[in-house]
Amino acid sequence: MQRRAAGDRTSARRRIVTRTAWTASIALSATLVAPAPAWSEPEPSRRELTAQQKKLADEAEKLSEQYNGLRVRLRQAQRAAKVADGNAARQKKALEETRARIVKLAADSYKNGPRDPAVAFASSGDPQAVLDRSATLNYFASQESARVTQLLQTMQAAERARKSTETRAKQVRELTAEAKKKRKELQAKLKKVEAKLGTGSGARTNAGPAPNVDPGGASAKAMGAVRAALSQRGVPYSWGGGSASGPTYGTAQGANIKGFDCSGLTMYAYAQVGISLPHYTGSQFTAGTRVSRSQLVPGDLVFFYSDLHHMGLYIGNGKMVHAPQTGDVVKISSISGRPFAGGVRVA
Repeated sequence: MQRRAAGDRTSARRRIVTRTAWTASIALSATLVAPAPAWSEPEPSRRELTAQQKKLADEAEKLSEQYNGLRVRLRQAQRAAKVADGNAARQKKALEETRARIVKLAADSYKNGPRDPAVAFASSGDPQAVLDRSATLNYFASQESARVTQLLQTMQAAERARKSTETRAKQVRELTAEAKKKRKELQAKLKKVEAKLGTGSGARTNAGPAPNVDPGGASAKAMGAVRAALSQRGVPYSWGGGSASGPTYGTAQGANIKGFDCSGLTMYAYAQVGISLPHYTGSQFTAGTRVSRSQLVPGDLVFFYSDLHHMGLYIGNGKMVHAPQTGDVVKISSISGRPFAGGVRVA
């Protein structure tokens, strides 16, 4: 009886162990079969996003000025192509006119007959007239023939110049299109970062009253440019300096302005006092007299970085008014915040 009870207890324990092992096996199988939870990168912190925004904005400004420079080069190439095309057309017309004169001379010579000149001279009632006419025809034929050769060489040179300028214009057009594409891609990246930060360009902000600027020896036109630039404080930064769409804040050389980039602001400011500047930092850097940092007076153009991808308008006391970068607005800043590359006085 005791032996039977002990056997029953042993069997019960075996059943419990078996069930436990089976349950553990099922649980393990489920763990192995079930898909692992998806892993995703942690969202960047606000500090990381801000650093990323600053880097992208700086790259965007560099690209914007490269694009501005290409637009200047494109206009120059297009003008050169137009001049070369006109020159080639003029040379071709002159060549055709000279050829027509030679044809007329040949016809006149034929009309005088193919007779032997000696016979014509002997039988003529006015031998001197025969000599004069023959000499005249030979002289002009010789002169026109030399002119045709000269014109042909000139026309060929003009045609080569035309083809060269057209090729250059085509290359610059392609580079401009590529820069525009890259700018668009970079702008899309920047907008994503700005959306996460809750920032971005918008309507004009209230910048408050303009500060009093001591001329400090600046010309009247320079001070006029300073006042024009200060009047645009709070206007959003805009790649390319302006657009025909969106809110309008002013006009520069007849174009509606949605916003400004750095060289667009200085171009606008000086346009208000009758001074035309190209919309490109590189060109504005050579548009006047170079001045050192210690010589700066209000109205001088100030440039930064070795590639001159940023600039502003000096207003005195170590400060400038400028369009900093995308997502920002026209405002007053210290010129000490960036590596100074030089100053230029245009008025």
